[in-house]
Amino acid sequence: MIKKILVSACLLLSLVSFAQEGTASPYSFYGIGDVRFKGTHEMRSMGGIAIEQDSIHINLQNPAGFASLKLTTFTLGGTYASTNLKTNTKAESAQRTTLDYLAVGLPLGKFGVGFGLIPYSSVGYKIRTLGTGVDNNQSFNGKGGMNKAFLGVGYKVNRELSVGADVNYDFGKIETNNFEYITDISIGTRELNNADLSGFNFNIGAMYQRKIDKKLSLFSSLTYSIESTLKSKNTRNIATALYNSNFDLVNVDVLEDMRTVENLKLPTKYAVSAGIGEARKWLVGIGYTFQDAGSLSNKYNALTNVSYEGSSKYNIGGYFMPNYNSFTSYAKRVTYRGGLRYEKTGLVINSLPIKDMAVSLGFGLPLTGTFSNVNISVEFGQKGTKKSNLIEENYANVSIGLSLNEQWFVKRKFN
Repeated sequence: MIKKILVSACLLLSLVSFAQEGTASPYSFYGIGDVRFKGTHEMRSMGGIAIEQDSIHINLQNPAGFASLKLTTFTLGGTYASTNLKTNTKAESAQRTTLDYLAVGLPLGKFGVGFGLIPYSSVGYKIRTLGTGVDNNQSFNGKGGMNKAFLGVGYKVNRELSVGADVNYDFGKIETNNFEYITDISIGTRELNNADLSGFNFNIGAMYQRKIDKKLSLFSSLTYSIESTLKSKNTRNIATALYNSNFDLVNVDVLEDMRTVENLKLPTKYAVSAGIGEARKWLVGIGYTFQDAGSLSNKYNALTNVSYEGSSKYNIGGYFMPNYNSFTSYAKRVTYRGGLRYEKTGLVINSLPIKDMAVSLGFGLPLTGTFSNVNISVEFGQKGTKKSNLIEENYANVSIGLSLNEQWFVKRKFN
């Protein structure tokens, strides 16, 4: 089953990852956009906790987890997001549907290999400010983002310890379109910026799991992302333009493109998490992530009232499974998940750090007669603030993911 859908799914995500607007946040104007959650919906519904050496779920946060896979695993996930944006005087709403990840994990004895495609960051906003008389009117549009194609390897040192590493190829394009005009004059100035992003980065990780007594186990995870350089090939074009009868922007006089190349810095990141539980029964974990301040502002979005600091994230979550091998009750085989997340994004506007906090719930629904499952999660959160003329975002995300499992590379005994 996995082989039949793998190629078409890869092509679908490859196309959609370029075309989709994965966010409706005005904060995606800054840096390389809104950084997306890196992980499957199973982990997202637990606040981002991913500490168990799971044999049938891919761990996208720690490459050491690939070593624990027992079956070939294919995973795919998408999200419907609804966002309400508020200032002290206005309110708007927006909706987005996105594909979040596609990945395959292969067990190879003590080794495990994983590869796939993940949208890393998203840009998507439409803002208009209207004046009267000789006041300036402005419109700001942005779209695009950055994606990661990754290849990772995990190795099981012994029953308790696994280590791993992955390499990521970063690529994508960000387009911003700014138009300014005076109310009583139909022609204004349009500035179009395109940034083509590319680069490589590397992660290493380790996972440790040990029995405390007959039932309880200690779980832990550690990852380290190495600082890397992201090349941005920028093109800026200035033109006079006007809106036609369909309110589409039409260029009148276009100047010659201006081209530059900048090196952005993806900063070092550390993540550590630990927890306690009974395997395939229940688990509770906590985590902490810290990322150094990056150098991510490009020429078109470098502003005097904006700066970047080190980001940090705290999360807590877990799961409960009443009886994973119950023959009489489907509800007892369902995995019930929940979590909390609090994050300082590292973005500072008007001297105020932009924060993001959320609560999440989820369900893992097993497909009868298989090791595969459907995972559903909901997340409610708030980002930003209405203070200092900024924007507060209240969002609700509904996510669905598939984790399909089969056994490959089995030598036939009979023809």
